This record gives sequence, C-alpha cells and structure tokens, in this order.
Amino acid sequence: PSLLPLRQPELLLNNTISLYLATEPGVTVGIWHTVPGSRGAEAQGKDQRWYEEALADAHPIIIYLHGNGGTRRVPESARRPLLGAARHRVQFLKLMGAADFHILALRAVSLAGYGDSSGYPTENGFTTDVLALYDWAKARSGNSSILLWGHYLGTGIATNVARKLQEERDLPPLPRAVVLESPYTNIREAAAHVPITMIYRLFPGFGYLILDSLALGNMFFRSDENVKVLACPLLILHAEDDDVLPASEGRKLFEMAQSAYKDKTKVKFITFPEKLGLGHDYISFNPELPALVKDNLNLPWS
Repeated sequence: PSLLPLRQPELLLNNTISLYLATEPGVTVGIWHTVPGSRGAEAQGKDQRWYEEALADAHPIIIYLHGNGGTRRVPESARRPLLGAARHRVQFLKLMGAADFHILALRAVSLAGYGDSSGYPTENGFTTDVLALYDWAKARSGNSSILLWGHYLGTGIATNVARKLQEERDLPPLPRAVVLESPYTNIREAAAHVPITMIYRLFPGFGYLILDSLALGNMFFRSDENVKVLACPLLILHAEDDDVLPASEGRKLFEMAQSAYKDKTKVKFITFPEKLGLGHDYISFNPELPALVKDNLNLPWS
C-alpha cells in the first residue's frame, strides 16, 4: 500500500512527525513521535531536530509497541472492523499525547520487514529494534521517565526488552515501568487462543503443525519467564470482554509476576468490565486510562 500516510502522520494526528531509525546494518524502522499536547502549539512547523530535543522536557515517554493486525496507516474515520484495524492506535496516540506523554510508536510487526520498515522479521530482530529505539530515546531524554508499553504481540517484545535492559546492560537505567495491554503468557498460548485457530484445534496434529512451528521458527515471546526476573513496576491491563485473548491470560501473567516480585506493590492488574465494551483493541477509548496509568505507576501529573 501507499506509504504516504505513514510518512505524513499529520493527516491523522496533531503534534506528530514520522522518522526513521537505523537499528542494525541493513535494517531501518519507521517511528511516529507525538509530543505532549501542552506543547502542541509550539510544535507547529517544527522539524525532527526540535522533536528530538523536546524529549528532554521532563514529560514521561512511552515506547509503544502495538499488535500484529493492520498498520499505522488506516484512517481514523474507518468504522468497519477490518478497515479500522489501526483506529485504536491513532486513538492511543491522541489520548496519551493529550495527557502530556511523549509517544514513540513503533509497530511491533512492522518493525523489521513490515510497513515502512526494512529487514526480515524475527523475535530477536524485534527485540534489537526496540533496544535501539530505547537507547536513542534515552540519549536524548536525560532523566525523563521511559515506559515500555506493549499491546498483544507487542507485550512479548516489551518484556523481552525490559529483561535485556535489566540483565545485560550496565547502562542505560532500567525502563521506568512496563505496561502490558491484553497480554499473553507466551506466544504458544496466544496462538492456542486466537479465534482463527478454533476450527483447526479439532484436527489431529494442531499442536505440531501450528503451535510447534512457532518454536521451530524461534518465536517464543516468553513473557511468563520474563516477568519472573523483572524488577521495574509492571502494570497489566485487560478487558473482561476480550474476544481474542481472554482476560484469564492476563490474570495468569499477573499471578506469575506477583509470586516472583519481592516487592508485590510493583505489580498491578486492572480489568475493564464487559459493560464498557472495550474488547481486545479499545482500552485506549477509555478516557480514564491516563489517570489509571499515572496513579498506578506514581508518575507525575503535569
């Protein structure tokens, strides 16, 4: 599809530019940077250098890793489910930007090899891409808080990155927190719950042909193992009416983390009741989300 909307986020969002980051030799990923709404008027007409310098303004920064459906390019006005696959992502940037977060949105499956990004998609590659973005943001943001926020597939990448930052880096500091929206325990469990696989579960060989093939392709996304060793605050969000991945998966991950964390107060689990109709994708349409995040992670209010 045309990459014009990817390169012109201002068609959908205010205070946002598109930029490209070389994460490893031969790989470039596309990113949208939304600055806090309080700086919206100042951002008009500014170039990438101004946006990069703005990261040091003390507002918290979200590195946003969304899921595997759709792209960043679908118009907000789309209403049909398939056409509106990215509508909730545009809403996320609007809502959290208005709450005075910086957002660096980098699509979890349009990292290497998808969307406006080059390279070939692998779990290690995804993790490398996000580590490079984290380092890039940290080098420009001073002491500003950086949060890793994953949705669905992006949750496994977020926990991979947080664990690597904790175990393999002397510098930079750990992420301020990790937020997991509609998470799974590991990619095998996620695949076993995805509605599209329902009919195939009835046939012999489903585990070997479908689930085991993920491991053969070195795709694991072991959030269940990662959360057992994390030390930073962890916030898990799940809607009770999630029809793609049941809230029981999020609760299971929460219980694993809470049993492993020495400081139990650092692990929080928030569910959104079915009556809100938020499902798998639309937690970002809850206007209370910024307050829930800031209050549960003890982030400063502007």
